Amino acid sequence: MYYFFQDDPLKIVRGRGQYLFDGDGNCYLDCINNVAHVGHCHPHVVEACHKQMSQLNTNSRFLHDNLVTYAERLVKTMPGDLSVCFFTCTGTEANDLAIRLAKTYTKHTDLLVLEDAYHGNGSSMVELSSYSFRKPGYDGKADHVHLVKKPECYRGYYRGDSSSIELGIQYSDLVKSKIQEVCRTGHKIAAFLAETMPSCAGQFIPPPGYLKNVYKYVREAGGICIADEVQTGFGRMGKYFWSFEQQGVIPDIVTLGKPIGNGHPLAVVVTTPTIAEIFKKITYFNTFAANPVSCAIGHAVLDVIENENLQKNAETVGHYLLAESKRLLEQFEIIGDVRGLGLFLGIELVKDRKTRKPAIEEAAFVVNFMKQRHVLVAKDGPDENIIKLKPPLCFTKANVDTFISTFRQALNATKFQSSL
Repeated sequence: MYYFFQDDPLKIVRGRGQYLFDGDGNCYLDCINNVAHVGHCHPHVVEACHKQMSQLNTNSRFLHDNLVTYAERLVKTMPGDLSVCFFTCTGTEANDLAIRLAKTYTKHTDLLVLEDAYHGNGSSMVELSSYSFRKPGYDGKADHVHLVKKPECYRGYYRGDSSSIELGIQYSDLVKSKIQEVCRTGHKIAAFLAETMPSCAGQFIPPPGYLKNVYKYVREAGGICIADEVQTGFGRMGKYFWSFEQQGVIPDIVTLGKPIGNGHPLAVVVTTPTIAEIFKKITYFNTFAANPVSCAIGHAVLDVIENENLQKNAETVGHYLLAESKRLLEQFEIIGDVRGLGLFLGIELVKDRKTRKPAIEEAAFVVNFMKQRHVLVAKDGPDENIIKLKPPLCFTKANVDTFISTFRQALNATKFQSSL
């Protein structure tokens, strides 16, 4: 098992809102838990779970109103023809099913994914996740999987202003070239699978126009476009309920997980009637997915997002978090880049701003320093030099102040450590 703070993992026994508590009663500010989307142990979610569990929870191959009403409610948040739901238990299962749908619908086999991406821990997803398959103990890339350069503008293949339309064109042209390369070998593209806002790959926002062009090229090649919203959906982006909306696109399939159940195992594949139709000839069932309790919890999470205006909170608090983090960028040379949207933030640490060499040891020091002061952050990216924040959506400006103050202390201590 891989834990946060692997060398000295925390034993957490209780949670509430954006706070976690260990066995000794110590309280930690949780800046990284994108699973407890509306806050740990939210009373409304707990009540919905308990109420339905006390009435019925059973195999999902029986009829139940919760499944129908939740699916109807969920698809109302989706644009275009995204109106058919297939339920699973995890994001891994959702992405696996999405690929099955794509291959069945297109009758093609080859897949396009971003370098350093992560899409799950099952065998079919590990082979699509270079974040995983490049590590020791894995078999590497499968022949039917084709990596394209991630559209990251700070240390990526093309560099510059992440708001540059030109960079969006340059990065999407790389995908176009890859498609042409695959087709020349006689193979055909079934799907392009990507997180709209890549998380494990570096916590960044693609340049404008990138996905519009990519989706166009993929569809022209006979493939379909899958948006992995497992880590970034349900209002985390503040202005956008789904992160793909920021790119002005409508996917053919959307996969959902993690925050959808606020920690309860629930996930969904949402697609169009045209793509779903092909599955009528194929048996699909999932014993636990969409059981009455899971759907009751899904309803409750949407209730809280709406009733507590958490999407707006993500926008307001996220704007403050980004602004305050960029102020630190002006004060500390070790911070190379700050990027994010809503409550999705990446702070890249570098040893030198000219070479942009990743500050790997320093990032590890920062994470442990902050943990000791009861503020939980994590490091990620292929070099693990990016401090990532994806807190529960109930995060407040006061929580931002606590993070910034502790982060500043950590950066100052890093300078001291470097001088030793």
